[in-house]
Amino acid sequence: MPPLFSSTGRSVFMATFDELYQTLLAAAVRRNLPEAVRQIRASEEYDPKQLDCLLSPQKYPIVWKLAECDCPDGTPACVEACGFDAAVPDKSGHIAIDMTRCTGCTACVEACRGHKIVAGKDIVAALESVRNHQGLAYALVAPAFHGQFSPQVTPGRLRSAFRRLGFDGMVEVALFADILTLKEAFEFDKNIRREGDYQLTSCCCPIWIGMIRKIYSQLIPHLPPSVSPMVACGRAVKALHPDALTVFIGPCLAKKAEAREPDLVGAVDYVLTFEEIREVFLAAGIDPSTLPDEEKDHSSRAGRIYAHAGGVGEAVKSTVERLNPHRKVEVRVRSADGVPSCRQMMQEVLDGTASANFFEGMGCPGGCVGGPKRVIPTEQGRKNVADYGEEAAFPTPIDNPYVIELLRRLGIETVEALLEESEIFTRKL
Repeated sequence: MPPLFSSTGRSVFMATFDELYQTLLAAAVRRNLPEAVRQIRASEEYDPKQLDCLLSPQKYPIVWKLAECDCPDGTPACVEACGFDAAVPDKSGHIAIDMTRCTGCTACVEACRGHKIVAGKDIVAALESVRNHQGLAYALVAPAFHGQFSPQVTPGRLRSAFRRLGFDGMVEVALFADILTLKEAFEFDKNIRREGDYQLTSCCCPIWIGMIRKIYSQLIPHLPPSVSPMVACGRAVKALHPDALTVFIGPCLAKKAEAREPDLVGAVDYVLTFEEIREVFLAAGIDPSTLPDEEKDHSSRAGRIYAHAGGVGEAVKSTVERLNPHRKVEVRVRSADGVPSCRQMMQEVLDGTASANFFEGMGCPGGCVGGPKRVIPTEQGRKNVADYGEEAAFPTPIDNPYVIELLRRLGIETVEALLEESEIFTRKL
């Protein structure tokens, strides 16, 4: 990329959004962000709003427009791509993003032919916060992480890489997927007592939850009031370390929107993507594959397989069977991945034509391993997650003593109490 500034500090051309981002990222890694910002502001060839968005992303929507559209006649690509009717013409005929409908899936960003719609980037602000924070800073890593940064990057080496960036520790969110699996298994065992009863999973995917809340709200009574593993992890870390800074890392852009939802805000301070973290490692000269291999976390197979389509259903099914092996009504899972497939499945539920009693939806094809900001192909990500699941010492969270110990540290003395005393793991839907 050409330099944004000449040797005199004068702008050599009008900076694009991506060029501003790359300049700020390099400066943040070199720890001279204030000087870079001073040089940018001294020039006349930049967009102040774009600069402010990169420095203070939480002031702006997850998805926003750089400029007015110039699509040819016909339905704009962003409107066609949006499954939630969030990209709509305003009074002047230009496309606007209705944030009351938007789930942060960023299908419009991917579809925009003119690159006029962008998703916010949090990495510059997050790096500065990690370095300037007076308390502990934790990286919360999504279950889809395994193999994203090369086959040689083990969980322990990734933990070492985050320490090089200034984090005090790394937590595998799969351990909290264990806890949510346990909670949903208890919900299922309590509520699904006869044929015709059914439950929708409320774990994992904000696009799936957004779809139910915005389009199929009549099905909310069948949705357990649980937070996602990301939010559960952030809340638990802050319950144990009230001054902690929490940064979630995953393949999903919709998680940025989830972290800002009014009833969830504060659990996770920043959401970054695998792509953003890879860019940071490259800019900082960090090769995680060469770093010391520290200890990994102790999640069960059930929590680790959340990252691929069908994983949540399989995890809950195996846990229910472990919890109550003599149930008269067995768990019958129906899963869908990708927005069109999820909507088709929801219509089957409404029509009464679905034969399952546990429904799992993932907004991305393939599940989280197919998220828009993954680094490796979806199928490779699925294989990596499945292999990592097989390496787990425990098949389900019921068998995992680390789950029991963590719950006790959070003041939850029995797993049954998850249904009654788990404000950390519950939300109002």
